Amino acid sequence: MRKQILMTCIAATVPLFSIAISSCSKSSNGDTPVTPTDNLDKILFVNKTQLGNGDAEFEINGNYTLPKGTYTMKGWCYITNGSTLTIPAGTVIKGDKATKASLIVERGGKIIAQGTASEPIVFTSAQPAGSRKPGDWGGVIICGKAKNNQTEMIIEGGPRSKHGGSDDTDNSGVFSYCRIEFAGYPFATDQEINGLTMGSVGSGTKIDHVQVSYSNDDSFEWFGGSVNCKYLIAYKGWDDEFDTDNGFSGKVQFCLGIRDTKIADQSASNGFESDNNANGTTAAPFTSCVFSNMTIIGPAVQDASFANTSAYINGNGMNPNNGSRLGQFQAGIQIRRNSHMSCFNSIIAGYPVGIVIENDKGSATQSAATAGTFKVNNVILAACSILGSDKNKSFLDQYSDNGNTLDATKESFSSTFFKSMTSDKYYSDFSLLKLSTSAQYAPQAGSPLLNAAVFTDALLNSFDKVTYIGAFSGPTDTWMNGWTNFDPQQTQY
Repeated sequence: MRKQILMTCIAATVPLFSIAISSCSKSSNGDTPVTPTDNLDKILFVNKTQLGNGDAEFEINGNYTLPKGTYTMKGWCYITNGSTLTIPAGTVIKGDKATKASLIVERGGKIIAQGTASEPIVFTSAQPAGSRKPGDWGGVIICGKAKNNQTEMIIEGGPRSKHGGSDDTDNSGVFSYCRIEFAGYPFATDQEINGLTMGSVGSGTKIDHVQVSYSNDDSFEWFGGSVNCKYLIAYKGWDDEFDTDNGFSGKVQFCLGIRDTKIADQSASNGFESDNNANGTTAAPFTSCVFSNMTIIGPAVQDASFANTSAYINGNGMNPNNGSRLGQFQAGIQIRRNSHMSCFNSIIAGYPVGIVIENDKGSATQSAATAGTFKVNNVILAACSILGSDKNKSFLDQYSDNGNTLDATKESFSSTFFKSMTSDKYYSDFSLLKLSTSAQYAPQAGSPLLNAAVFTDALLNSFDKVTYIGAFSGPTDTWMNGWTNFDPQQTQY
C-alpha cells in the first residue's frame, strides 16, 4: 500500500511529529494538506524513532524537518517532486535490513542534509556493532533534472525513480558532512544500490565531505549530471570506488579511496571505472567528468602478501552472502566505452593494473586519448603488477585495438600512452613516494608529490589551485578531521 504524507505548512523549527496546527495553505503541487494528528506518528514514526513503514513505495510529500535524533528507516522512502526533507546535523539514520531500507530523492525533490565536522549526519546499518556487513540496507539515491546521454533513465538498483532532463543547474539540495555505511542491498542479482548514487544531479546541488564505507557495490556512482563534488572518501567498498557513466560532466577534487585487500567484486574492482554508456556508443553528452587531487590506494600497498586470487580475496569476514559475488581487483583507472573522463594531479597505487584504456564494444576510446579529447596528466602510478592493459580482465600488458584480441608482440596502448605523457610517472617502489601509512596516506617531507601539481590545463580552470599531487597537502591537512570514521563496524549508534 502506498502511504502519503501531505503537510507543507509546518515551519522548519517545528518537529515533524507535532500534532496541532492552526491553519494550512494549499500545497505547491495542488494537493490539499491534511491536518496532522496522532496518526501522523503512526505513518512517519513508531514511537518517534522510525522513518518509513516498511513499504517499498512510502512517499514523503511536503516539506519536513526531522528533529535531531536517531531513527530506524524501514522500506524505500521517496522524497517526491516538490518535496524537501531536512535532516539536521548529528542525526543518525539506521537502515533496516529486512525491508531493504533506502532513501531516494526523486526528480524535483530535495534533501537538505548539512552536517558539520563535529556533528556529521550518519546513514548506517541497523545491525548491532560487530555484526554489520556490506549490503545491510539499500543506500542513498539522488535523482535530478540535468542532462544524461539516454535522455531519461530509470535509476540503477531497483527503485522506480527516473532521472534526466535539460537543466544542468538543477538543485537537488545539500549532502555535506555525511557518512554512508554498509549500504548496497541487492534488489536482484547484480542490481545492488550503491553507497551514494547520483542520477543526472545538477550543479546547483551541494555535495562535499561524504564518506562511503563498506558499500556492497560502488562507493560513488554518477549517471549523467553535472554536479561538482569535493572531499569524498571511498572506504573498503565491494566494487569500484568512483564510477562514472552516461555523460557525467562534473568536476571532482580532493578524494581518498582505500580498499579492503580481501574484498573485490566478480566484475573486477577498479579505483575508477568510466563508460560513456553501457553499449559504448557516441551518444552525447559524452562522459567528460574531470577529477583532480585523488589518492587511490589499492590492495598491494596495504599487504605485501596480497594475491589476486579467490583463495586470498575471501571477503575478510564481511561477505553478506546475499548474492554478491567475490572476484578480483583490476585497475587503478579504467576508461572505456567511449568515455572522455580526465584525471589530473593524482596518485594511484597498489592495483594489479595501473591503467586500462580500452576500445571495447566497438568504441574509439584510444583514439580520443591520442587526440587529447580526454587527458590523464600529472598522474603518478605506483606499485602495480603491470603498468597498463587494453583488455578487461586480461591482466596482460599486450596491445589490443578492439578490447578483445591481444597482440603479445606489442606493449599495450595503455602503457605507451601513459609513458608518452611527460608529466606522468611510474614508481615500482611505493616507499619512494614517502607517504604516511595512516588513513590519509599523506605526503611526508621530501615526497615527490609535494610542489608537483600543475593546473595550467583549461579543464582545471574551476578547480582549487594547490601545490600538491593527491588529496592531502601533508600530515597536518585537516579536511578529514572530526566527521570521518574508519571503524564503523564497532561504533555504537
